[in-house]
Amino acid sequence: MERPLPYQEGEGETVMLKITIHPEGGATRLGLEGRLAGPWVDELDRCWSGVAGTQQSPVLVDLSGVTFIDPEGKALLAKMWQQGAKFHAVGCLTRCIVDEIAKAGCSGSFHSSRKDKRKGS
Repeated sequence: MERPLPYQEGEGETVMLKITIHPEGGATRLGLEGRLAGPWVDELDRCWSGVAGTQQSPVLVDLSGVTFIDPEGKALLAKMWQQGAKFHAVGCLTRCIVDEIAKAGCSGSFHSSRKDKRKGS
């Protein structure tokens, strides 16, 4: 299921967050693309509530397509992590945010695809 939701920002620039739900075996992956900001934070929260409430296993949240995360988006990701979400992060922005969230709680509940990750970190 795809839920692209456009809105205008600045000089005619269309900004949106695309949320794609991928059922994969017994698990679910949420694919996010675009900006996690403004009204899209609430939309992701609604989507997360619907998906997380029906899953026995953790939901993988793929942040590889996310280009920007505002403070409200960071707070939502932290809430999702506390509720059992696992994150797949590949860019500098998302890796940093996921690392920040993980350091605030327990380690080992996220996935960061860092090639430069050292053993024991």
